[in-house]
Amino acid sequence: MNMLQKALSRGLTPANIISYASLQVMTRWGRFFGTLRLRCKAALLGVPVGSGVTAHGPVGLMRWPGSHITIGAGTSLISSWRRATAAALATPVRLRTFGPGARIDIGPGAQLSGTSIAARSTTISIGRQVLIAPNCIIVDSDFHAHWPPEARATEPGMEGDRPVTIGDYAWIGLNCIILKGVAIGEGAIIGAGSVVTKDVPPHSLAVGSPARVVRSLVPGQDRAAAARPASHATDAGQSQAAQFQAAQSQAPLAEAAQFQAAQSQAAQSEAAQCEAPHAGNAQTADPATLAPQSQGAPSEAPQGGFGQ
Repeated sequence: MNMLQKALSRGLTPANIISYASLQVMTRWGRFFGTLRLRCKAALLGVPVGSGVTAHGPVGLMRWPGSHITIGAGTSLISSWRRATAAALATPVRLRTFGPGARIDIGPGAQLSGTSIAARSTTISIGRQVLIAPNCIIVDSDFHAHWPPEARATEPGMEGDRPVTIGDYAWIGLNCIILKGVAIGEGAIIGAGSVVTKDVPPHSLAVGSPARVVRSLVPGQDRAAAARPASHATDAGQSQAAQFQAAQSQAPLAEAAQFQAAQSQAAQSEAAQCEAPHAGNAQTADPATLAPQSQGAPSEAPQGGFGQ
């Protein structure tokens, strides 16, 4: 009762408390029963499971006689939508081998969410602390021969099987497909929805279908590259603000200059209007200046023509 009163005093409503309690119950009980069921199944099928391995929901273990499946210490297998964080899961985690020479090795601390791994005749190796997002598929085979077309349904084409290796600390995004013969380097990142058909170098980012390396993830520079657009945006915003302030400060000066120019133009026009009548009077006020031209001797006639 005291805990409830303390929670209410902190502003937590009963609905929030019930929601949080239900999440905790689903997580803890789901992990408990999922891990118990995984360990019982693994013991019956001869699958070594390391210490600290947890499972949430049912995990499909299908081991062919003579093949090997190992799950490293601290591995987390998520097979329930109640536990998945990024997205709902299409299927539970499934680890399956099809032949006596097949092998699946899950490294310590790896996290698989609704991942399907199928090894037919080679080895699929998942490194230490590899993150595999929901609904990814990893295979070492095409499961059918390419040629002749009429025999594809019956010919297994096992000669084309190739091993798959995912290095330590790699991160596989949502809904990725990793096909046979692929080696993903340590610390590499595969973008969501990618189809990986070729090797990916260590500490690089590959995206697309087929996946292509778009840039290198150099330790210490990736965060700087991610922060660079934000700094550019901040600088641009600051420069725009400075330009706006400068324009506002210059606006009164420009208005004053325009007002002075208008006043000077008005003064010039008034002066021109005042000078125009005085110039007309100067031309017509003294007719005596024009008399010698009109009353005096006639001007000489031009040579030639009727003047002769």
